[in-house]
Amino acid sequence: MLLPKKVKHRKWHRGRASGKRLASQKTSLAFGSYGLKALTESWVTSRQIEAARRAMTRHIKRGGKIWIRIFPDHPITSKGSEMPMGKGKGAVDHYMTPVRPGTIMFEIDGVPESVAREALKLAGHKLPLKAKVITAELVM
Repeated sequence: MLLPKKVKHRKWHRGRASGKRLASQKTSLAFGSYGLKALTESWVTSRQIEAARRAMTRHIKRGGKIWIRIFPDHPITSKGSEMPMGKGKGAVDHYMTPVRPGTIMFEIDGVPESVAREALKLAGHKLPLKAKVITAELVM
């Protein structure tokens, strides 16, 4: 799974609920010919990114090239079950990244269009948000 080697602060604040804010970065294809674009916002964990990567890799049978454009660098803490109130913030449990609508999360190149579309569709099923497959022709 993807984990940061080093973070500035071990435990972060969760942040505010953003509402209907669109992505301002990673909104166009940069590496591959096909990409998976988020249509809704969500927190995506490192486990979900790894599951999507495995689904794509298995479908393209290790051919072509896959780029992961998102990285989980936001630590999420949790306290044990049946813990009393107080006693401080819990330990770091996992890492996630907030994904806004319009963010391109994965890109594929080096495989036929039908294979790339199906691989990205399978990856989209592993993620907790709605996503669509885009091509380089539609973006330009």
